[in-house]
Amino acid sequence: MKILASSLLCAVCAFGLELNAEMKAYIDELKKEAKEQNPSFVDFSAKNGEILFKTENIGKENKKLSCVSCHGSDLSQKAQNIFTGKEIDPLAPSVNKARLSDVKEVKKWLKRNFKDVFLREGTAEQKGDVLYYIMSK
Repeated sequence: MKILASSLLCAVCAFGLELNAEMKAYIDELKKEAKEQNPSFVDFSAKNGEILFKTENIGKENKKLSCVSCHGSDLSQKAQNIFTGKEIDPLAPSVNKARLSDVKEVKKWLKRNFKDVFLREGTAEQKGDVLYYIMSK
């Protein structure tokens, strides 16, 4: 538990983002699950999250997609959902303080977006990596 807490503290220091208690608990939950799935797991990686975020796949409606398709390459800017045309507020918590503040919303959108882009749910490690990437913005 001390290792998880210190890892999260390092992430907060590195990204300059203070998560609420609910989000900290969710990150810890993902870390525990990732360790169960992969015993050599140590911590999430923003770099791996960036790669995953930008990787194109044949996804929803047989379209070539990545997370960038709807969220854009600059997470500090508004973007547009390519399926609905709906405007998406900036994903970067540095400019949108509401991001990464509601665990229920984070879980819902991670699940939905992984299914849209990868046609499956993400693993705990993949979700954590993507969250670390978003936290770094």
